Amino acid sequence: MINVARVTPDETLPTSVDVVVIGGGIAGITAALELVDRGLKVVVVEKGEVAAEQSSRNWGWCRQMGRDPREIPLILESLKLWRNMDSRINGETGFKTAGIAYLCKDDSETARNTSWLENYAKPAGIDSAIVSGKALDDVLPGSSPHFKAALYTPSDGRAEPFIAVPAIARAVQAKGGKIFTNCAARGIETEAGRVSAVVTERGTIKCKAALLAGGYWSRHFLANIGISFPQLGVLGSVQRTTPLENGFQTSFSGSKFCVRKRADGGFTVTHNIYTVAQIVPDSFKYFTDFLSVLKMDWRNIKPRLGSHFFAEAGLKRKWALDEISPFEKIRILDPKPHDWILDEALADLKAIFPAFARVQVAERWGGMIDATPDAVPVISAIAKQPGLYLSSGYSGHGFGIGPGAGKLMAQIIVGEQTCVEASPFRFERFSDGSKPKPMTGF
Repeated sequence: MINVARVTPDETLPTSVDVVVIGGGIAGITAALELVDRGLKVVVVEKGEVAAEQSSRNWGWCRQMGRDPREIPLILESLKLWRNMDSRINGETGFKTAGIAYLCKDDSETARNTSWLENYAKPAGIDSAIVSGKALDDVLPGSSPHFKAALYTPSDGRAEPFIAVPAIARAVQAKGGKIFTNCAARGIETEAGRVSAVVTERGTIKCKAALLAGGYWSRHFLANIGISFPQLGVLGSVQRTTPLENGFQTSFSGSKFCVRKRADGGFTVTHNIYTVAQIVPDSFKYFTDFLSVLKMDWRNIKPRLGSHFFAEAGLKRKWALDEISPFEKIRILDPKPHDWILDEALADLKAIFPAFARVQVAERWGGMIDATPDAVPVISAIAKQPGLYLSSGYSGHGFGIGPGAGKLMAQIIVGEQTCVEASPFRFERFSDGSKPKPMTGF
């Protein structure tokens, strides 16, 4: 299991607060930070440990480049927040502005990236550019013999997921918020149709609002209260290497690899092409919702029926608030990575870039990415249940846009003017006939 910086939990569960945040990942913790900075009394309840699932297992990219246009305003806001986060929290997130490059092997890939540049980056004022030849080698030494060009965004950044989210969580505590780990939320109570409390395994907390930021588990929580959320899981396989000084600082993807320099001197290396779609019982329920994703990327999505199907099939679909919930059965979802995917990524990287020839694998892990049919998150009130809010379905984009998403969610909860247009992230887009689908293939 990946080693995450630990957050010391608070001890005494309060009886009443303004907002209970369910989930201690990037979405819940950044929203909690924004809420406590607005003077609200906030409690975060987490079934396992802070950031122990996908929030610490992701690539650590904080990218504008290649974004779905609906997410571009949110990542612009997020990067402003990332750049000042260390001073804001009086802690260390590992954030650095080091740039990201998408390598293009042929004219087709170059044209695709150029289209995104012209249609989305330039109108938004993003400093992306197509580079080739010497300019490409200046960014990523030795690239030009193998790649025609790259889409390069120098203002993109990177951070360290396994330390960043816990650092922000400790700031929430320092500002008066409370965090309880190994404390699963079982459900909600209502009065006059509105959320009045969150019931946890350790007791009930009265509240004015509840924010569900449960990552992959959000669908299960909502199903128990009769709300359908089309969300499925994609298994990401990731590895880190031993330290290696080879001059590479820019994060990059191309061929079969994605690479990020780490603060510990090594690199995070993943696969650029293949994703594994975990088949679970709800895969059949939501098959038509995700059909547009399958049509767009069917060659690269690898469906897998395995132990996860049977593990999830064995979980309760309905439970009472005085019963043990599924979240207490699986404290931390720790899926095994696919070694063949990681072996292929690392071999391809070494073959193309001799500067990585001596690098060795130090650790591998898997992470369950919670995906929506349009690969865009929900950051929204849930109209069907007043007082309940949802921040989930980040589709592998949550770490980078996390600070902006937290700010947006807090603004929605308190009724402020939002920092970005909120309608693309509304929950009801899945039920109002909009038929949401991805807008880019990145």
